[in-house]
Amino acid sequence: MVEVFSKNNCIQCKMTKKFLKQHNVDFVEHNIDEQPKFADQLKAEGFLAAPVVKTPNGDAFSGFRPDKLQQLA
Repeated sequence: MVEVFSKNNCIQCKMTKKFLKQHNVDFVEHNIDEQPKFADQLKAEGFLAAPVVKTPNGDAFSGFRPDKLQQLA
């Protein structure tokens, strides 16, 4: 399952979720504003920007990346 770590009022987060929905990609969303433990975890992994997308095969990237999202579609 694809995991999307998003923040409130984040345009790139909204665009990422919209892309996944439009391409019928199942994902689970974690809001790091509402669940700060995820923010600490992502920072420890070196991510500094939202959204962070983690794929089932272990890859992860941050920001709105249509090139990477297309590979999930």
